Amino acid sequence: MIEIQDLFKYYGDKRVVGPVSAKIERGEIVGLLGLNGAGKTTTLRILACDLLPTSGTVRLGGLDVVEQPHEVRAKVGYLPDRPPLYDDMTVHEYLGYAARLRRVRPTDVEKKVTNAEELTELGDVRNQIIGTLSHGYRQRVGIAQAVVHEPEFVVLDEPIGGLDPVQIVEMRELIRGLSGERTVIVSSHILHEISETCDRILVIQEGAIRWSGTEAALGAQLEKGMRIRLTVRVPGSSAEAATERVSGIASAVSGVRVVEPDAPTEIGDGIATVEVMAENDVRDALCRALVGAGVGVLEVARLRDLETTFRALVGDDDGEGDAARRRSRRRRAERAVPEPAPAASAPTATDAVKESTS
Repeated sequence: MIEIQDLFKYYGDKRVVGPVSAKIERGEIVGLLGLNGAGKTTTLRILACDLLPTSGTVRLGGLDVVEQPHEVRAKVGYLPDRPPLYDDMTVHEYLGYAARLRRVRPTDVEKKVTNAEELTELGDVRNQIIGTLSHGYRQRVGIAQAVVHEPEFVVLDEPIGGLDPVQIVEMRELIRGLSGERTVIVSSHILHEISETCDRILVIQEGAIRWSGTEAALGAQLEKGMRIRLTVRVPGSSAEAATERVSGIASAVSGVRVVEPDAPTEIGDGIATVEVMAENDVRDALCRALVGAGVGVLEVARLRDLETTFRALVGDDDGEGDAARRRSRRRRAERAVPEPAPAASAPTATDAVKESTS
């Protein structure tokens, strides 16, 4: 377990972190979420015993980071936002070096290095020079050095920064694989990945924890009502007629506030997609009304926008969010309807001259 109580960190007179109090249970994957300058990296450095707090207490597995820093470091694996790699070493050599730095017994170094390589899927590049690796593999080597001594706690600062979509999915699975016996803390600006990867989210703003909980609980606390996307099929209708029909049916359902057209999520005749904003969960009532009116329901999806929710929590929403989303949906819906090709104009005398001289 990680226990943080009234943690503060000052640089001179400037408060960077504090007050921070939190408990993280064994085996949890917790995401630390915040804007630039919120205090995420400083908090992680204190947890990793890379930086001492100004005041407060931080205990990892019952050990105090101030009173027992060497014992704490033996239990922590730390990946800073820039992995501490040696480009002229092979992956295997470097991990062996990292294991010896972590005071792994000489007789256990080879075994633990091999385990770390298997965990991070580095076997194919174990003999390759680190300087020749892609960014994704370098991130994997950074995680491998953090876990080579098999720590109880793993602290990862922006582990998915700069990765492509395929690498992000792979890194997500890798981080999930670290949990169980280990407690993992992840900092990231990619809000969707925090949601997909972590069991719980800690939102930090101006150095203080503003909120703690799951994404679902965060959304339920801040979202006003529910946003639902409907895709339907109205046989024998144009897309415009289908949109008008489903909008009329949905608007009549109790609890529905607004119905607006969106870009169709499927291709075909009579297909329409709308976004419904309601005061409560009206999905079952919407389906009954549509089916009763002879409209085929192809999709009913609850929309959750973690980024919008996060902006609302940290006070970075200017109140124009709903209006902006509505404008964006209208533009997408308009783009989804092909514009008619311009009518061909009759040739002019100038055109005839150009043709004769070409």
